[in-house]
Amino acid sequence: MVKHILRQLFENQSSTYTYLLADSTTKEALIIDPVIDTVERDAKLIQQLGLNLRYAVNTHVHADHITGSGKLKALFPGCQSVLSNLSGANADIYLKDGEFIKIGESGKTPLVLECRTTPGHTNGCMSFVWHDYGAVFTGDALLIRGCGRTDFQQGSADILFTSVHSKLFSLPDHYLVYPAHDYTGQTCSSILEEKTLNPRLTKSREEFIQIMANLNLSYPKQIDKALPANLLCGLQGDL
Repeated sequence: MVKHILRQLFENQSSTYTYLLADSTTKEALIIDPVIDTVERDAKLIQQLGLNLRYAVNTHVHADHITGSGKLKALFPGCQSVLSNLSGANADIYLKDGEFIKIGESGKTPLVLECRTTPGHTNGCMSFVWHDYGAVFTGDALLIRGCGRTDFQQGSADILFTSVHSKLFSLPDHYLVYPAHDYTGQTCSSILEEKTLNPRLTKSREEFIQIMANLNLSYPKQIDKALPANLLCGLQGDL
């Protein structure tokens, strides 16, 4: 019998990956980085699989889309929103570096994620390590052959370099990397691949800072709408 469930879901407008994780025995589930535009799709899958959604987790306060956490809380009573304690946004549960989030504790094989703070893209970025599966959900801290931008929202290339090298590249080489975004159609990578092939993060700290300072990226299209909403769990108004 399969002990755990992992589904990778995609949202086209912001090229965001949402991850649904569940314990097969207890049917308890959590979702990472849900997007408001695809909540109905995600809710349908959760219902089809007969899951009990306990947590809606965000790797950080997003600037390119509105989170679906608030809407999922309305659809699934008992579901709690989860963010880093450094996020500066509203949530039911705030996690600190080194803590764990668990589902399926009453079963024989609970699903456990280790929380690692990985600031640099934003102050409140957090990655979630699934040691039993050999995987890490990196948010925007580490992308496939890239990383999140550092030119707004408390961004710091220097801090991001430290985060990735100390908190992510320290993981075993075979661990799979599941990012919050991909813009080329790739779905996952590995720690070894990114340590050896990432064109930004294989450079020295000084070179990395220079690269990030010269990306000349456009202003995020949805930031003025997304940031205020995401500070309120994706809902403009009371939670």
